[in-house]
Amino acid sequence: MREAALKESANEVRRMRKWKLSQIIGFVILLLVTITMLSPVWFMVTTSLKTTKEMLVFPPTLIPKVFAWGNFSELFTNTDIKFGQQYRNSLIVSIFTVIGTIISSSFVAFGFARYQARSSSFLFMLVLSTLMLPYPAIMIPQFLLFMNLGLHDSLLPLILPSFFGSAYMIFLLKQFFSTLPDELYNAGRIDGCSEFRLYWNLTLPLAGPALATVAIFSFIWSWNDLLTPVLYLDSQENFTLPVGMAAMLSSKFRLAPWNLLMAASILSVLPIMLLFAVAQKRFVEGIVLTGIK
Repeated sequence: MREAALKESANEVRRMRKWKLSQIIGFVILLLVTITMLSPVWFMVTTSLKTTKEMLVFPPTLIPKVFAWGNFSELFTNTDIKFGQQYRNSLIVSIFTVIGTIISSSFVAFGFARYQARSSSFLFMLVLSTLMLPYPAIMIPQFLLFMNLGLHDSLLPLILPSFFGSAYMIFLLKQFFSTLPDELYNAGRIDGCSEFRLYWNLTLPLAGPALATVAIFSFIWSWNDLLTPVLYLDSQENFTLPVGMAAMLSSKFRLAPWNLLMAASILSVLPIMLLFAVAQKRFVEGIVLTGIK
C-alpha cells in the first residue's frame, strides 16, 4: 500500500511538472505574439516623438533621444496641414453618421420585427441583398446624383446616405427587436401608446446594447473611410482625417513628415478608443443578444 501511494505521489509530481512546463511554454508563446502585435504601436508612438533629424537615422532608435512633444502642437499650428479643421470635419461626419444610422436603421428594423405582412419576408431579403452590392457598383450613380444636387465638395454627401438606413445595421437591430415579448407591446397599447410611441418610448430605451453596437460600428466605418471623402472633397478645408493624413505626403513637404504622421495617427485613434471604452459593456451585450435569435 505504501509503495503504491509513493508511486501515485511521484506520478502526480511528474504531471504537475509537465503542466507547469506547458504553462511556461504557452506563456512564452503568448508573450512573443503580444510583442509582435504591439511592435507597430511602439513604432508609431516612438516615431511621433522623434525630431526630423532622428527620424531619418538608420537603423531607427527604439527610444527617442530627445522627446519632440512639439510634433503634436505643430499639427494644429502648421497652416499647410490644417489638422484641427480636418479633425473637426471627421467628428462632424462621424457623429451625424451615427445619428442618421441609428434613427433610420432602427425605424426600419422596428417595422420588420413587429409587423408581419404578406411580403415582409421578401422585402427583408431584398434589403439584405443590398449587402452583396460592392460600393463601386453604386459609386458612380451616387456621385452623379450629388453632383447634380450641387453638393460636391461638401460634407453632406458623406452624411446623407446614413439617413437612408444600412442593411447590416437593420439586420442587427431587427434580430434584437424580435426578442422583445409581444406582451410588452400589448401592455403599451392598452395604456394608450401610439405605434410611434411604442417605437420611441418603449423599444429604443430597451435596445441600449444593440444601439451601442450600431453606434460603434457606424463611427468606426465613417471615421476610417477614405474612398468616399476622396470622391467628393476637393478643398483642403473640407478634408476629413484620412484624406488630410494622405495629403501630408504631398509635395508641400521637402520630405515625408513621418513623425507628424505618426502623431496624427495617435490622435486619430483616441476617439475610437474612448468610444469603445465607454460603450464596451453594452457593445459586448449587443453582440451576444443580437446573435441569440
